[in-house]
Amino acid sequence: MKTPMSDEHKAALAEGRRQGAAVRAYLEALENNRPKRGRRRTPESMKAKLAQIEASLADAGGVQRLEMLQQRRDLERELERGEETIDIAALEAEFIAAAKPYGERKGIEYGTWREFGVTAPVLKSAGISRGS
Repeated sequence: MKTPMSDEHKAALAEGRRQGAAVRAYLEALENNRPKRGRRRTPESMKAKLAQIEASLADAGGVQRLEMLQQRRDLERELERGEETIDIAALEAEFIAAAKPYGERKGIEYGTWREFGVTAPVLKSAGISRGS
Protein backbone atom coordinates (compact mmCIF):
# COMPACT_ATOMS: atom_id res chain seq x y z
CA MET A 1 0.00 0.00 0.00
CA LYS A 2 1.38 3.35 -1.04
CA THR A 3 1.81 6.11 1.46
CA PRO A 4 0.08 9.30 0.35
CA MET A 5 2.32 12.24 -0.49
CA SER A 6 2.66 14.91 2.11
CA ASP A 7 1.54 18.45 1.38
CA GLU A 8 5.18 19.53 1.48
CA HIS A 9 6.12 16.94 -1.15
CA LYS A 10 3.23 18.02 -3.37
CA ALA A 11 4.27 21.66 -2.98
CA ALA A 12 7.88 20.82 -3.85
CA LEU A 13 6.76 18.97 -6.99
CA ALA A 14 4.54 21.88 -8.02
CA GLU A 15 7.41 24.33 -7.47
CA GLY A 16 9.72 22.19 -9.59
CA ARG A 17 7.14 22.16 -12.40
CA ARG A 18 6.73 25.95 -12.12
CA GLN A 19 10.49 26.49 -12.27
CA GLY A 20 10.85 24.15 -15.23
CA ALA A 21 8.06 25.92 -17.11
CA ALA A 22 9.62 29.36 -16.45
CA VAL A 23 13.07 28.22 -17.61
CA ARG A 24 11.63 26.44 -20.68
CA ALA A 25 9.53 29.47 -21.75
CA TYR A 26 12.47 31.87 -21.46
CA LEU A 27 14.90 29.59 -23.29
CA GLU A 28 12.39 29.00 -26.09
CA ALA A 29 11.88 32.77 -26.43
CA LEU A 30 15.66 33.24 -26.64
CA GLU A 31 15.93 30.52 -29.25
CA ASN A 32 13.05 31.84 -31.36
CA ASN A 33 14.24 35.45 -31.23
CA ARG A 34 17.93 34.83 -31.80
CA PRO A 35 19.33 37.20 -34.44
CA LYS A 36 19.80 35.52 -37.78
CA ARG A 37 22.65 36.07 -40.21
CA GLY A 38 22.15 38.20 -43.28
CA ARG A 39 19.77 40.99 -44.05
CA ARG A 40 16.85 41.23 -41.66
CA ARG A 41 13.53 40.56 -43.33
CA THR A 42 10.77 43.03 -42.66
CA PRO A 43 7.04 42.32 -42.83
CA GLU A 44 6.93 44.56 -45.90
CA SER A 45 9.64 42.61 -47.71
CA MET A 46 7.92 39.32 -46.86
CA LYS A 47 4.58 40.64 -48.16
CA ALA A 48 6.29 41.79 -51.35
CA LYS A 49 7.83 38.35 -51.80
CA LEU A 50 4.41 36.76 -51.22
CA ALA A 51 2.91 38.98 -53.93
CA GLN A 52 5.75 37.98 -56.28
CA ILE A 53 5.09 34.30 -55.56
CA GLU A 54 1.35 34.70 -56.15
CA ALA A 55 1.99 36.42 -59.48
CA SER A 56 4.42 33.69 -60.62
CA LEU A 57 2.51 30.64 -59.37
CA ALA A 58 0.16 30.37 -62.35
CA ASP A 59 3.05 30.05 -64.80
CA ALA A 60 5.18 27.76 -62.64
CA GLY A 61 5.21 24.06 -63.24
CA GLY A 62 6.28 20.91 -61.48
CA VAL A 63 9.00 21.19 -58.89
CA GLN A 64 9.20 24.98 -59.21
CA ARG A 65 5.50 25.29 -58.29
CA LEU A 66 5.96 22.92 -55.37
CA GLU A 67 8.89 24.95 -54.04
CA MET A 68 6.98 28.22 -54.44
CA LEU A 69 4.00 26.81 -52.54
CA GLN A 70 6.31 25.81 -49.69
CA GLN A 71 8.03 29.18 -49.73
CA ARG A 72 4.62 30.90 -49.58
CA ARG A 73 3.63 28.73 -46.62
CA ASP A 74 6.93 29.50 -44.83
CA LEU A 75 6.55 33.24 -45.37
CA GLU A 76 2.94 33.22 -44.13
CA ARG A 77 3.99 31.34 -41.03
CA GLU A 78 6.88 33.74 -40.40
CA LEU A 79 4.57 36.72 -40.80
CA GLU A 80 2.14 35.24 -38.27
CA ARG A 81 4.97 34.68 -35.77
CA GLY A 82 6.17 38.22 -36.30
CA GLU A 83 2.75 39.56 -35.35
CA GLU A 84 2.80 37.66 -32.08
CA THR A 85 4.27 39.82 -29.38
CA ILE A 86 6.31 38.09 -26.73
CA ASP A 87 6.77 39.81 -23.40
CA ILE A 88 10.41 38.86 -23.03
CA ALA A 89 10.72 41.05 -19.91
CA ALA A 90 8.05 39.02 -18.10
CA LEU A 91 9.60 35.73 -19.19
CA GLU A 92 13.01 37.00 -18.09
CA ALA A 93 11.67 37.96 -14.65
CA GLU A 94 10.19 34.50 -14.18
CA PHE A 95 13.43 32.93 -15.39
CA ILE A 96 15.46 35.01 -12.92
CA ALA A 97 13.27 33.78 -10.07
CA ALA A 98 13.48 30.13 -11.13
CA ALA A 99 16.88 29.62 -12.77
CA LYS A 100 19.13 29.24 -9.74
CA PRO A 101 17.19 26.52 -7.90
CA TYR A 102 16.38 24.84 -11.21
CA GLY A 103 20.03 24.89 -12.29
CA GLU A 104 21.23 23.62 -8.92
CA ARG A 105 18.72 20.78 -9.01
CA LYS A 106 19.66 19.83 -12.59
CA GLY A 107 23.41 20.45 -12.24
CA ILE A 108 23.52 23.19 -14.89
CA GLU A 109 26.66 25.31 -14.69
CA TYR A 110 27.16 28.99 -15.49
CA GLY A 111 29.07 28.20 -18.70
CA THR A 112 26.25 26.02 -19.97
CA TRP A 113 23.69 28.80 -19.48
CA ARG A 114 26.04 31.21 -21.29
CA GLU A 115 26.69 28.78 -24.13
CA PHE A 116 22.94 28.51 -24.68
CA GLY A 117 22.70 32.28 -24.95
CA VAL A 118 21.57 33.53 -21.55
CA THR A 119 23.34 36.84 -20.95
CA ALA A 120 25.70 37.42 -18.04
CA PRO A 121 23.53 40.21 -16.55
CA VAL A 122 20.48 37.92 -16.50
CA LEU A 123 22.48 35.18 -14.80
CA LYS A 124 23.85 37.67 -12.27
CA SER A 125 20.29 38.83 -11.52
CA ALA A 126 19.33 35.19 -11.01
CA GLY A 127 22.17 34.73 -8.54
CA ILE A 128 24.15 32.44 -10.80
CA SER A 129 27.85 33.18 -10.94
CA ARG A 130 30.86 31.54 -12.51
CA GLY A 131 31.89 30.03 -9.22
CA SER A 132 28.51 28.55 -8.39
